[in-house]
Amino acid sequence: MTFFVLAASSLLARAVHLQVLNKDFLNQQADSRHLRTEKISAHRGSITDRNGEPLAISTPVDSVWANPKELVAAVDRVPELAKALKLDSSLLMRRITQSMDKEFLYLKRHLSPEQAQQVMALKLPGVNVLREYRRYYPSGEVAGHLVGFTSVDDDGQEGLELEFNHWLSGESGAKRVLKDRFGRAVENVESIRPAHHGRDLKASIDLRLQYLAYRALKSAIQQHKAESGSIVLLDVQTGEVLAMVNQPSYNPNDRAQYSAERYRNRAITDIFEPGSSIKPLILAAALESGRYRPSSTVDTAPGFVVVGPKKIEDTNNLGRVSLTTVLSRSSNVGVTKIAMSLEPDQLWSTMTHFGLGSLTASGFPGESAGLLTHYNHWQEISQATLAYGYGVSVTPLQMAQAYAALGSDGILRPVSLVALDKPNEGERILTSETSKAIRRMMEEVVRPGGTGTKASITGYRVAGKTGTAWKFAAGGYSHDKYLSIFAGLAPASDPRLAAVVIIDEPTGNLYYGSDVAAPVFADVIAESLRLLAVPPDALPPRRADTLMQAMSQ
Repeated sequence: MTFFVLAASSLLARAVHLQVLNKDFLNQQADSRHLRTEKISAHRGSITDRNGEPLAISTPVDSVWANPKELVAAVDRVPELAKALKLDSSLLMRRITQSMDKEFLYLKRHLSPEQAQQVMALKLPGVNVLREYRRYYPSGEVAGHLVGFTSVDDDGQEGLELEFNHWLSGESGAKRVLKDRFGRAVENVESIRPAHHGRDLKASIDLRLQYLAYRALKSAIQQHKAESGSIVLLDVQTGEVLAMVNQPSYNPNDRAQYSAERYRNRAITDIFEPGSSIKPLILAAALESGRYRPSSTVDTAPGFVVVGPKKIEDTNNLGRVSLTTVLSRSSNVGVTKIAMSLEPDQLWSTMTHFGLGSLTASGFPGESAGLLTHYNHWQEISQATLAYGYGVSVTPLQMAQAYAALGSDGILRPVSLVALDKPNEGERILTSETSKAIRRMMEEVVRPGGTGTKASITGYRVAGKTGTAWKFAAGGYSHDKYLSIFAGLAPASDPRLAAVVIIDEPTGNLYYGSDVAAPVFADVIAESLRLLAVPPDALPPRRADTLMQAMSQ
């Protein structure tokens, strides 16, 4: 009896010690072993085109992590873990042993939930999974340059993903959970901070038009064995970018393709000398100066003009011609004489109003402002070469914005890469009369006798301008490397679309903008106008007998 009384007293004393005297210490020790604070991952907002078609979405994945201090207790099972993770066993062992002073070590990121379940089925101590999200880009390389990509930690690195990272990013939450000795969550104890998912973004592009532009550009690059190319398609009425493609492209779903040469958005970051495609802007400056009217003429005889040390020539001596002929026949002599007759500050001012030499409002990371030297630094030859597109550099997006201003009756609207609820008001840079006069001149470029007939579209009036520029090389301009350009508007009577096509270094016998870039413009714009249900403005007139027959029926 004495023994049992002493034993009972000992148990009672121990119970009092554990449950009363040492309760707080023991609870703290239990919590430190079984209570864990877990991250509640928040997914990024989706990116869609203007019609709701997905461009970037977040898919759930699991990342496997471990507490090296706990995992070392099952060090003999590391080869088994390495096999499940498809990692080298010796390298995994080295990583674990080198991280013994840590309590968190990623073993492998972004596994599918099924693969993560297979790892957890091993029931290794200290091995856990963390729910994360990985970006997936359904359109692949079709919209890769515009959308961009994220890092493995889901932070925007390029394109819209970077520009709107603050908008798309979510804010991770946290919760406290109770875990068993295998590291499995048994119970959610409390919510520390709720997760806030990122907001969705509606881009301005129309994925249908994006596919059209991508297909046409890729075909042209392959056909002419060119180095690269770009197409920009703008909505004249709003300033929204409806399509923007480049070649060569890359697939943002494949991280092996992440090189600056492939993923940079050439349409926004690369600059080029526009060649003759700048001539409509020069003629707009001439009309705005008051020295010229649409009916004015220019004497281009004898087919060349000498400015300083440079002789500027036309292919043929056109003699005295109208401003329309200067544009339709792309006369370097005519446009040079026009530019030289204008005050430098007035010419420079008009070019800057068109947006040359300054960033657009796109906000795209890495955008170039181009190059337009201030007129105080011009020499006589500078003003002459500017007239036909040398000594000035622009991006394809800048050029498209300038042409869109001609299409919107002289209003320059900010470029937008996100869908707008209502058009921006923009800034008037030309009179409506000047814009309409330039568009009428540009229509003659596409008609028989002009340089851009291959840009014509059945049923629609087109206003545009070809351009062929030598590329700058060491020691001067190369005479065997060209840029082929076509920029234009459609339908010309009430423009809806402005587009710029750039083909860099086409090889073979065809290299003029009229032969290389103009057909691409026609293919893209023709299909785009039909998809957007833009009514034709150049239907052939009906014959009288056909009309009478239709009325009788």
